[in-house]
Amino acid sequence: MLEPKFIREKPDSVRGSLKKRQMVDRLTLVDDWLRYDQEWRELKGLTDQLRSRRNQLSEEINKLKKAKKDAAEQIQEAKDIPIKIKQNDDRIAELVKLMDELLRKLPNVLHESVPVGKSEADNKEVLKFGKKPEFKFELLSHVDLAERQGWVDLDRAAKVSGSRWYFMQGELARLEMAISMYGADLLSKKGYKLTVPPMLLGTKAYEGVTDLGAFNDVLYKIEGEDLHLIATSEHPLTALYMDETLDDLPVKLAGYSSCFRKEAGAHGKDQKGIFRVHQFNKVEQVVYALPDESWKIHEEMMGNMKEFFESLGLHGHVIVLCSADTGLVASKTYDAECWFPVQAAYRETGSCSNCVTYQSSALGIRFQKGEEKGFVHTLNSTLVATTRALVAIMENFQNADGTVNVPAVLQPYMGGVKVIGKKIR
Repeated sequence: MLEPKFIREKPDSVRGSLKKRQMVDRLTLVDDWLRYDQEWRELKGLTDQLRSRRNQLSEEINKLKKAKKDAAEQIQEAKDIPIKIKQNDDRIAELVKLMDELLRKLPNVLHESVPVGKSEADNKEVLKFGKKPEFKFELLSHVDLAERQGWVDLDRAAKVSGSRWYFMQGELARLEMAISMYGADLLSKKGYKLTVPPMLLGTKAYEGVTDLGAFNDVLYKIEGEDLHLIATSEHPLTALYMDETLDDLPVKLAGYSSCFRKEAGAHGKDQKGIFRVHQFNKVEQVVYALPDESWKIHEEMMGNMKEFFESLGLHGHVIVLCSADTGLVASKTYDAECWFPVQAAYRETGSCSNCVTYQSSALGIRFQKGEEKGFVHTLNSTLVATTRALVAIMENFQNADGTVNVPAVLQPYMGGVKVIGKKIR
């Protein structure tokens, strides 16, 4: 959530960002919050004065009694003060709740470099990588290829678990593990600490890392418990230092976990196959940074994501999301999109965001550097979601006979295997 101090001092920046996001309907939230904040500060000041006056009256009453003078007026005033304090405290608690609810509805303030746009059509390409492949034969879709090779069993998964689940087997399962290991090694060599987080996260932590109300349709909730299955390791890793103060930054983490998403609202798109599924594995980058270092680190993380896909031999590009397409918790986001030749389209394979203090202020994660104090900046970036990488590899490295070439960087993790699959045509 936004820092209250920022809204007080720069309300026009918040309003301007809302306009860029095409969220003019939320402009009144800023005015409402400022009005509640003004009342809260006034009431808090009055209540502090009442408490001070109560202590003062106690001394006055004692002096009057010792002097055997009438203290009835002071005694009555002292009796009235707790009632007024209770009334004020009740209103203060109500105001805090109202202000907190409004803060959770206000998105992050966009970085000045984010292009203004009305939809994803206004996202801007910032760089390309790799060479677009050409084929002299008709490609099989990843679904047909994986099923005919016996790598994926969607029908039996649907029978026991429902749609968008899968059994992955044989060489493809091993390739999936190779992708994860290669990704973990790439980040480890760059100083990122490999971390496997818990796959269940409590509500308090989840509310700090994302808009739980808007994200609720995506999450799996554990019935009868205050726990959710994680949608990405970004979420528990960002909450790792909740209510702590850090003095040794940056902290760079390479998260590995399974991820669980309902994918509600995505029906009809990628319904078949493993591109959009309820469970997948992911290698994620999460960094806690000082405010004056975070934008440089954001570029570094985007570069890591791009390097990963380029090193596989894939073609793609990196785009910066426009104002209307940037997620609510992010100040700026890059997406990596690889080329999928069967679909003849660029599809998202990773996302890289700087959330500045939006998450840390909600989670209470601060830094101290000498005399300087404040909230840390939190950043997150996909390195690879393995199922999407597998689809890209099956489409881009497919041979005419139905076999698939293993990218060179993954071959050491495959025991030297260079080609997977049998000839199926």
